[in-house]
Amino acid sequence: MKKIWQTLPDKTKGYFFTLIGVLAMSNVYIFSKAALQELKLPQFGFYWFATGLILSLLLALRQKSFHKVKEFSKRDFLLLILFGFIEIASTTFFFKAINAMPNPAIVAFMGNLTPVFVLMLGFFILKERFNKMEITGIILTLAAAFLLSYNPKWIKPEDMFIDGSIYILLFALFGATSAILMKLNVSKFSPILLTINRTTFLFLFSLLMMTWQDLSFHISESALKNVLIGAFLGPFLTATAGLYAIKYIEVSRKVILSSTKGLFVLIGSYLYFKKIPGQIQIIGGVLSIFGVMLIITGKQILQRKKTEN
Repeated sequence: MKKIWQTLPDKTKGYFFTLIGVLAMSNVYIFSKAALQELKLPQFGFYWFATGLILSLLLALRQKSFHKVKEFSKRDFLLLILFGFIEIASTTFFFKAINAMPNPAIVAFMGNLTPVFVLMLGFFILKERFNKMEITGIILTLAAAFLLSYNPKWIKPEDMFIDGSIYILLFALFGATSAILMKLNVSKFSPILLTINRTTFLFLFSLLMMTWQDLSFHISESALKNVLIGAFLGPFLTATAGLYAIKYIEVSRKVILSSTKGLFVLIGSYLYFKKIPGQIQIIGGVLSIFGVMLIITGKQILQRKKTEN
């Protein structure tokens, strides 16, 4: 099996890891929503990331990944600390959105805002320009976000958007920042070490918040079951598969495939919670996928022109 894997093209390996990551992440929305119905966010995070950290450490020991730490410079350790704090912010807002929004599929579709923020950061920080296709994709994705977060029953202006919409915006912003930084440094830090760094920071933050809020470490059997399944799929499998994917293929290809996760969450949400988004939100979800595809395709065309010139 190992010999077969070594003969596979890098793109095939990248698509394989992306598919694993998408399927795993789709189920994260379901099991985290189920667990958060019984637990406070710090309780959830403590068990969720403790499980992910244990699994990641076991994989790292098997791969003998820790010997690379000896080669790290002071700058490398500072980068890991920066990654950790960004992940705390991004992940906290993500699970707050899962907890606040009625249907996890809406969170999954609205998460497609991340490529928009990646482009925005590239425009302001790297002075990159947009082409017409990228601009169309941005407009489509923003329109999709509006439809997904719109509350048709609003009376007061502050009720125009459903609960949790602001959390998605913040999650996408921090997620875009993390994606750019990690892509620039993924060759320096192995995927499993980045996963361990992420889960360590999130576990310690959850423990700190549990202690500060004086929350109980005792949780129900059903909550523990949902946490264990979700934690295997989330902090461990999704994070690791995603990092390995961008090691073998361009981030753009991974993003396009990952943008479809909302469709899987939609099916899982119906099967598990018997809930489906409204018609307007489904339209918004489909638009968000098309928006991401246009953004990434436009970026690829721009890069191809630069290479030719």
